[in-house]
Amino acid sequence: MRYAITVIVASLLSACSVYSPDAGHEVVLIEKPWLFGHGGVDPEPVKTGRTFAAFTTDGVDVYMQPHKYETELHDTMTSDGVPISFHAIMVLQVADSVALIKNFGPSWYLNNLEEPFKTMVRQAVRKRGMNETAISTTALDAIDNEIHDQLVAFIRDKALPVRLITMTVGRANPPDSIRSQRIETATQEQRVQTEKQVKLAEDQRMLAEQSRASADNAYREAMHLSPEQFIQLEMIKMQRVVCGPESKTACTFIQNGAMPVYNLGK
Repeated sequence: MRYAITVIVASLLSACSVYSPDAGHEVVLIEKPWLFGHGGVDPEPVKTGRTFAAFTTDGVDVYMQPHKYETELHDTMTSDGVPISFHAIMVLQVADSVALIKNFGPSWYLNNLEEPFKTMVRQAVRKRGMNETAISTTALDAIDNEIHDQLVAFIRDKALPVRLITMTVGRANPPDSIRSQRIETATQEQRVQTEKQVKLAEDQRMLAEQSRASADNAYREAMHLSPEQFIQLEMIKMQRVVCGPESKTACTFIQNGAMPVYNLGK
């Protein structure tokens, strides 16, 4: 008798499906009876623990935490006819797993949101030029805000039981030819700026030299010195710097107008 009961229990268990969702998941049961009943989606999802169901019942695992969905958009045309590429991200959270699977099925994102999302991005980019979208990125915040509001309205109107947590359109990538031209332009602009800085430094140096010459000439005139006398005075100042007490240079002076000799090896 005990053996018969064991066989019966084992047979019943082998004819069942077992579901034990992980934390943050729910399992929506879809009953598919062979003989009796109408079947359909069970109104209560499996949230925790272990649940047994008939072997004809399917279970759909639904992730209930915020989940990131990524989309690549290639050759999206701007208003000036330049194709650029985007990497867009949408973070969604399921609010009602049963309603989601019952009304939209397991492939609810692919069938209901992915293509409309891409269309919204393309339409928003088409309103703006390549420079403001792909290079200066001034339009990206406006695009994000515009598409965010459209997505919220779309989800509400379609009665999708999900919440939009965040959405962003990443930095646009222009074609390689445009990128190379931009790099060359930036290089040329930098070269022009460098040349401007060099010229500015030279102009400043020229002004400084002119100011010093004017000051020297004013000093010469105030001292009633001839140009030759002023030059001799400047030579004496130079000799004091080179041969003075604080200098380690040994100097030998020769009279009769000859130039002094400096021994720099001391």
